[in-house]
Amino acid sequence: MKPILYLIIVLVSFQTLSAQSSQEGVKKTDSIVDRKYREDQFYASVTYNLLGNKPSGVSQSGFSSGFHFGFIRDMPINERRNVAIGIGLGISTNSYNQNLLISEDNGSLNYTVLEDDVSFNKNKFTTYLVEMPFEFRWRTSTAKDYDFWRIYTGIKVGYVVYNSSKFNGSPDDIKISNIDNFNAFQYGLTLSAGYSNVNFHLYYGLNTIFDTDAKLSENSNSVEMNAVKIGLIFYIL
Repeated sequence: MKPILYLIIVLVSFQTLSAQSSQEGVKKTDSIVDRKYREDQFYASVTYNLLGNKPSGVSQSGFSSGFHFGFIRDMPINERRNVAIGIGLGISTNSYNQNLLISEDNGSLNYTVLEDDVSFNKNKFTTYLVEMPFEFRWRTSTAKDYDFWRIYTGIKVGYVVYNSSKFNGSPDDIKISNIDNFNAFQYGLTLSAGYSNVNFHLYYGLNTIFDTDAKLSENSNSVEMNAVKIGLIFYIL
């Protein structure tokens, strides 16, 4: 009986050690970092556009919208790969409804604040840009987890490829395009934060929409407005 008992003890001990070894192997496998894991993403954003530093008398009306689309290349910088640098390329269109009339007289541009007694249905200017976002990215994601918290912050540089101004009202409609006074380069700080695919998005322009040659007809003050955009951004893998 003793040899049989010893054999049973040895077999049970062997099975226990094998089970522990297998569990350790599973844990070790789970802890291995995917060396190729990245958060390369397409993005789409919808924003409500505000004008900062408005001259006296200038106000916004209606809904000023922005639509932004692009792709961001993710470059992790730590072993877990949840901290990264992102560089992207995209396009953007932005409209601003307000009461600053842009008109043209003998080749010269005039910027006039519309008084309350002026009747008009629409007065807005629009910009179309090619943009490059640069981001510092932090997230709680893993290679297998697609729902996670994220905070992406950085700077976005845009080049205005086309712009226009449209006034519909009395006495005549006015439409001007490719206005020289728009700053060709637009750049600002960005912040995107949230959970999973839908995130809060903020852009704050660091330079002015118009250059120093854009001056109010009333007092020759420069139109030093900057863009502030608040909305949602959607990330698509």
